[in-house]
Amino acid sequence: MLKHFISLQWKSFFRAASLKSNLAIKILTIFMALYLITIFIGAGISIYFIIEKAEIGNPFDIINKYVVYYIVGDLFFRYMLQKMPVTNIKPLLYLPFKKNQVVHFSLGKTILSFFNWTHAFFFIPFSIILITKDYSVLGVISWHLAMIAIIYSNNFINILANNKDNIFYTTIVLFAILGLCQYFQVFDITLYTTIVFDSFYSIPWSALIMISIAISLYYATFHFFKRNMYLDAGLKTKQDIAKSEDLSWLNRFGNLGTFLKNDIKLIKRNKRSKMSVIMSIAFIFYGFLFFSKSISVYEGPVWKIFAGIFISGGFLFSFGQFVPSWDSSYYPLLMSQNIKYKEYLDSKWYLIVIATLVSTIIASFYLYFGIDAYLAIIVGGIYNIGVNSYLVLLGGAFIKTPIDLTSSKKAFGDKQSFNLKTMILTLPKLVLPLIIYALGHYLINPTAGYLFVAFSGIIGFAFKNYMFKKIEQVYKKEKYKTIAAYKQAN
Repeated sequence: MLKHFISLQWKSFFRAASLKSNLAIKILTIFMALYLITIFIGAGISIYFIIEKAEIGNPFDIINKYVVYYIVGDLFFRYMLQKMPVTNIKPLLYLPFKKNQVVHFSLGKTILSFFNWTHAFFFIPFSIILITKDYSVLGVISWHLAMIAIIYSNNFINILANNKDNIFYTTIVLFAILGLCQYFQVFDITLYTTIVFDSFYSIPWSALIMISIAISLYYATFHFFKRNMYLDAGLKTKQDIAKSEDLSWLNRFGNLGTFLKNDIKLIKRNKRSKMSVIMSIAFIFYGFLFFSKSISVYEGPVWKIFAGIFISGGFLFSFGQFVPSWDSSYYPLLMSQNIKYKEYLDSKWYLIVIATLVSTIIASFYLYFGIDAYLAIIVGGIYNIGVNSYLVLLGGAFIKTPIDLTSSKKAFGDKQSFNLKTMILTLPKLVLPLIIYALGHYLINPTAGYLFVAFSGIIGFAFKNYMFKKIEQVYKKEKYKTIAAYKQAN
């Protein structure tokens, strides 16, 4: 039966309409996996000696003290990046397959996920180093097994909590507050968590507790999926109190106002689009890595513009790059109406511009790090409006994968939109402003670098009508290919 399921997955992959995108994803995933594996191996081998050289305490004790944040960080990245097991459930439900077999196969795919086994490249070398340093072999093996069990527990917790946003974000905010309390020496949560992680070494049988928890979470996840695996799952309507939204003030803008109203409602009513807003807010705080000088690699002058682009352009990258995939469910109907592409693209552009301006204003607290820091953000915002906004819309013309806005309600979700052409168009958004700034900075002075980037954005804004005409031509050329792709079930 397992062989049969693997055969179906193999055929599904190679017969999919998005085969080229799928292959590109696999190739890029392999390179990314090799890169991360190298980092994990390097960290696992060197972390003991780095801590020992720093003379801040026993390396094993230091690891046990801060590993709680490693685990919470793993859970956070899983929630943001890890996809739910993808299996075409409905076609299998009326075939002679047992539900248990389908669910076990789908959960088995998550067990083999990169997010699980990649941690072994850190824990195995580190455990070997501990044994060579005369730590108890039995204690190290027990500690290692407990860590792996916790990682797999995170895997199943992520699946169960996939639709529980309130619980997830409450947990993340709680640990962020605890981290700040520890940093400012108000309250140290690690005084209590260290005892637990130390016990995995000092009391070897305690690892069995974590292994039992991981197995229990597996079966809890199994029963959750099995209960929700039937043909009409998700068809029952959820009754909520109706809320009216007065967006009539947008009517004065004609068709542009109609599109803006649709986008605002889309963002407010769907998890995927809400996540793009949350991500754009998170991007605002990305600058702390650059301007606080906490990471020496980011202290170069060119990195300030890189930070400015990201801080002001969070919504542009998280929402704008999926235009028009957000409207894929009714895109054929939209294209059958008597509307102009320019009006449709205008609404998306104004939404991106407004979000960029709001992000730039909110980021004014970076003045704490000096006028240069906030100047980089302002310049990055101007460049995003005048150049990157066009590149984002242009890239959208080549996106051929629809976004299912209701996928968050399904036990077995789907993959995000991906396109190699779109990824290539991402490079100018990030690299080009760095080159422009570097020319001004190194040939003249830092002020000239800021002026070069700002003028690039202003010039781009001045040629808005020309750029939109060219982008509109691309959309018209790709129109029927896009419609056909959005109608594909796979």
